[in-house]
Amino acid sequence: MKLFKSFAAALSLAVLCMLAVPRASADDWNRETIVTFSAPVEVPGVGAQTLPAGTYIFKILDNNANRHIVQILNQDKTHVFTTILAIPNVRLKTTDKTTITFSERPAGQPEALKAWFYPGRDWGEEFVYTKSRAMELAKETNEPVLATSVEMAAAPVDTLKTLPIEAVGAKGEPVELTKVVEAPPAAVEPAPVVAAAAPAVEPQMVATNTLPKTASSMPLIALFGFLSLSVGFGLKLASKRDA
Repeated sequence: MKLFKSFAAALSLAVLCMLAVPRASADDWNRETIVTFSAPVEVPGVGAQTLPAGTYIFKILDNNANRHIVQILNQDKTHVFTTILAIPNVRLKTTDKTTITFSERPAGQPEALKAWFYPGRDWGEEFVYTKSRAMELAKETNEPVLATSVEMAAAPVDTLKTLPIEAVGAKGEPVELTKVVEAPPAAVEPAPVVAAAAPAVEPQMVATNTLPKTASSMPLIALFGFLSLSVGFGLKLASKRDA
């Protein structure tokens, strides 16, 4: 009987298998993705509900700090079904297709959305449920579930960025977040480049009132001597004519 239940659970997950097609690279910043569910799926967040089988749009609304906001919309993006608080979580192996995981539920009940991984990324979005629902899921699945003590259905979207987040175990006990999610490593910023100090330079004194010396006085003296000889030679010729 236990083997049959495990097989049935695996089969239900297989039946729930979806076609997830990421948009063109121009939308990579919000990871907009088309997802088709072949069975009903329970989704948390502001507008928590069970979505019927069908095609939906997943996208990131805000990815600041250590928490992200995810929205699920209808196919033509005219209606938002739910806005979900999520925490980045690392996975061991990346894939070239969108991966969505679920919390296994008892037979006959819709699978509960657990995480969403975009193609080629080694980290994705681990979704947060209200604490009362998280405790129920943790008990059913016997594994910790992310939770917030604030009723998200009545919370404005902007408050999702500051809601307290915890994890609860199968008995309702608190569980360390690090045992549920492993955040991607913080980006290491390069060390600032410090320019080497320039060597000290003695200031140069610059004369501002002295004209530059352009030539020597020797050519002028030579010219004066040549003119004197010429005058003397001329006077000597003139005296011989008079005699």
